Amino acid sequence: MQFNFYMNDVVETARKEMVEAGYKELKSPEDVDRIMEEEGTTLVMVNSVCGCAGGIARPAAAYMKNYETTPDRFVTVFAGQDKEATAKAREYFKGYAPSSPSFALLKDGEIQMMVERHEIEGHEPIQVVQKLEKAFDQHCK
Repeated sequence: MQFNFYMNDVVETARKEMVEAGYKELKSPEDVDRIMEEEGTTLVMVNSVCGCAGGIARPAAAYMKNYETTPDRFVTVFAGQDKEATAKAREYFKGYAPSSPSFALLKDGEIQMMVERHEIEGHEPIQVVQKLEKAFDQHCK
């Protein structure tokens, strides 16, 4: 019982960090489809409760909201929590295996680039930021 209370706390903290950073939570497959149908660029952060999400991916995600070139939308799905929304988002990540945490940059619903877990775990947040900055410069207005 105590473990479940602890995990609920961890999950809520992880969600709150992304919302406070300015990301919109997508909690259903319909939410995902609605966003992906919009024209323009979308950064999807696949959130999770692992240490590399909290220590690397979420700080990098928050930093990217302040970069000079940004996508039209910043959204997040939560792997292991909002399972149907995450599965739907992953349908748009053609050519990539499920990975969390991760970042996907899409343009008009088509995958442009992905930063997968193996590019996050064991790296510094600045290394993830640099990959995202390069992608933003290449694919965003």
